[in-house]
Amino acid sequence: MKLKSLLCIFAASLTFGGSALAQVPQAGVDYTVYDTPQPTDAPGKIEVTEFFSYTCSHCADMEPLLAQWAKALPKDVSLRRIPVVFRPPFVPAAKLFYTLDSMNLLDKLHEPAFDAMHKERINLLDEKAMLAWVGSKGVDTAKFSDIYKSFSVSSKVTRADQITRAHNIPGTPAIVINGKYLVAQGDHARQLKVADYLIAKVRVEQKK
Repeated sequence: MKLKSLLCIFAASLTFGGSALAQVPQAGVDYTVYDTPQPTDAPGKIEVTEFFSYTCSHCADMEPLLAQWAKALPKDVSLRRIPVVFRPPFVPAAKLFYTLDSMNLLDKLHEPAFDAMHKERINLLDEKAMLAWVGSKGVDTAKFSDIYKSFSVSSKVTRADQITRAHNIPGTPAIVINGKYLVAQGDHARQLKVADYLIAKVRVEQKK
C-alpha cells in the first residue's frame, strides 16, 4: 500500500482523538460490511447515502450536523438522501421529500420540514396540514399537490423502499458509504466521524 494511502487512513483516524490506533473504527462494532456491496448512483465518486425520515426525531437531531458536515465534503464524495418507508404511515413523508426535490426546494425546506414535525408539532403526514405548511412557506400549493400525487413521485417512493430493503437498514438515521459500509449506531457526531474514516478507507481501496 502506498505511503500516501496509509497517511489518508491515519489522518482520518486522528479525528477520534487521543490514541488514534486504539480508537480506529472496527467492523462489526462501529460499522457493518455488506457481504454483497450495493450499487451506487454516482459514477466516479464515493457515494454517501443517508437513510432518514421526517418522522424520525433522531434524524431531526442529526440534520444540522449532517448539513454542516456535507458542506465540507471533498469533490470526490457525493451525498444522496433516501427517505425510508418502513411502514405505510411513512409514505407521505417520503412523498414530501421527493416533491420538494422535484420543485428544487430541498435547500430551502428540508431542515424546516424536520422543525415543523418535531418543534412546531405540525403533522406533515396529513395532506391538508402539509399543504397548509408549504403554502405558509410561499410554495404554490396547487403545483405542489399535482407533483405530490404524480406517478413520478410515487415511483420514486417505491424505488426508495426497494433501496432501503436492499441495504437492510435497521433504523434511522443510517449512513451507507459507497454501498459497502453501513454506519447505523453511535451518537450522531460519531456516526459522521466513522463515515469520514470509511470515506478515506474507500478512497484507498479504489487505488489498489
